[in-house]
Amino acid sequence: MRVLLQRVKHASVKVDDTVCGQIEQGFLLLVGITDTDTEEIVKKLASKCAKLRVFEDENGKLNQGLQDVKGKILSISQFTLYADCRKGRRPSFDRAAKGEIAKPLYELFNKELESYGIVVETGIFGADMKVELLNDGPVTILLDSDEWVGK
Repeated sequence: MRVLLQRVKHASVKVDDTVCGQIEQGFLLLVGITDTDTEEIVKKLASKCAKLRVFEDENGKLNQGLQDVKGKILSISQFTLYADCRKGRRPSFDRAAKGEIAKPLYELFNKELESYGIVVETGIFGADMKVELLNDGPVTILLDSDEWVGK
């Protein structure tokens, strides 16, 4: 599982020119699921996102979490996070989980985030989405379960 986390001042997502999710201060999460992901991995990454301290405290240090600043999350399913560009000029998405596997895990991820008391807005799984954001900092962090789950 991969999550590209961006600290934002605001973010929104449209499908067919209709806003289906929007937040003010918080995180825009681009969420990629692979065919080897499990519920355990999803829960660990949700916990990591919910508890990550990347907002400044009164001393300017990145010491506050989402709940401290009353931030929200805009979560967007993003299979292209598993693009493999090693060969040729057209990416392969073989590692991205198919919809019947990815959608329930993506929905579980969002429910886990909500279990921490965080408001979670989403796009529409599998839709052609238009995402707008104002990156704050910029702070952009890639979380990849292959790098730390089980360690």
